[in-house]
Amino acid sequence: MSSYSPRTLTQLGLLLVVFSTFWAGCASSINPISGRKSYGFAWSPAEEIQIGRESDGSIVAQYGLYDNPAIASYVDSLGQALASVSHFQRGEVDATWANMQFYFRVLDSPVVNAFALPGGYIYVTRGLLAHLENEAQLAVVLGHEIGHVVGRHGSRAMRKQQFGMGALLLGAIGSQAVFGGNAAENVLNLGSTASQLLFLKYGRDAETESDQLGVEYAAMAGYDAAQGSAFFRSLKRMGEQSGQSLPSLMSSHPDPGDREMFIQKRAAMYRGQYAMNNVGQGSLFRHVQGLVYGEDPRQGFVQNGMFHHPQMKFSFPVPSGFQTINQPTRVVMVPENQAAVLLLEVDSKHKTAREAADAFKATEGLQVVESGIGQAGGFSAHYVLGEGTDSNGNVLRIRMHYIDFDGMVFAFTGMTSKDGYSAYAGEFINSMQGFRRETNQTILNTQPKRVALQTTRNTTPFTQVMAPYISSSGPDLLTLAILNQVEVNQSLPPATVYKIVQ
Repeated sequence: MSSYSPRTLTQLGLLLVVFSTFWAGCASSINPISGRKSYGFAWSPAEEIQIGRESDGSIVAQYGLYDNPAIASYVDSLGQALASVSHFQRGEVDATWANMQFYFRVLDSPVVNAFALPGGYIYVTRGLLAHLENEAQLAVVLGHEIGHVVGRHGSRAMRKQQFGMGALLLGAIGSQAVFGGNAAENVLNLGSTASQLLFLKYGRDAETESDQLGVEYAAMAGYDAAQGSAFFRSLKRMGEQSGQSLPSLMSSHPDPGDREMFIQKRAAMYRGQYAMNNVGQGSLFRHVQGLVYGEDPRQGFVQNGMFHHPQMKFSFPVPSGFQTINQPTRVVMVPENQAAVLLLEVDSKHKTAREAADAFKATEGLQVVESGIGQAGGFSAHYVLGEGTDSNGNVLRIRMHYIDFDGMVFAFTGMTSKDGYSAYAGEFINSMQGFRRETNQTILNTQPKRVALQTTRNTTPFTQVMAPYISSSGPDLLTLAILNQVEVNQSLPPATVYKIVQ
């Protein structure tokens, strides 16, 4: 259930540190599934709901919601229907669970993923929606995540984590926290609880239980739950295509090849008990039509050494050799050796660049080396160069550059060790002073690729169907085959609705 695997984050230039958990004790309550008293939970029901509520804000702020009310309503409506047949609505359960509200979010991410937080917060990405073929598959996925909440798997996993290596938290330079220990959280704007929850890995038993519940809930809601197996086949193909056993953001789940057969067998058990007639391809495809596919360039992209943000209308040079990680709330840039970091984000706490600079200079533990009026494309700017000591006694040097831009304060942060600062100072300053208003209309008018639907008239080879849509700037043939849950050498029958990217 992690939105980034540790390996992926390392490749992006962020490091991991061990963060000791502060929850103690061992909560017990009635297991909603078995109906028996059960131990081994990190939190009480009320605490799970509170933790989910608090972490939800961090997740939404970090990854952003997909801006399409119709899709949001569609996913929420289906999720609520599935939640209504869950174990929280059966027999004698804790009143906290019986009255708990579920929340279903669509995140604006191209990565294929779904995950849940304790307390009823469930997320699917637009990347996952694009790779589904019908509503029955979505029902199985949402049912699976509801199963994690009902089974209280997050609370169980966190309890086990307390006796293991500790929860993982995103780290900063050299795996050290900076200026009081909160820089690790600041890098990705996630509170410690949300960070830990995203890194939790459920055991195989928990995943199997959620697969069982996902099929059961979908079947009870009238869906052909066996359809879900084809989606897990797609996950396996995506893993094979990328050279990984699983797509990076599904790495906490069991092998999808095993799940494919498991889901078919479980679905067969419910035939005769429930109608299970609903497939719902048309219902899903009405919402997939026009869905943004891949990275959305309107939210920022790098071209010829420059980062451009068409929506916010700014640009700046990216340091040579730095990798760029573009996120909804910030741009993170790191060199290959991970010895430095450069961030750009909006400072929402201060009204002016000068006010922000003054506040930073007052940071406890910071020694100001230099400060003054800065430069940034003709906009008012202030900079501060300071030093601080981390918890291990290492001296770090940080340059802050605040810019007044369109009624907001943009904040650059350049950070590395004191000894290594001279190697990166020029790159930091070049990016900070190179901040400009974007005026290139071609850049400003950049649009994302989107999913579109077509229908075959006759039996046609998939390769022939896709030939007009293959280009150097778009997905290749195998990627399109996975998107459509077909084989490359397959022929599509007449009246088959298929997805293209344009």
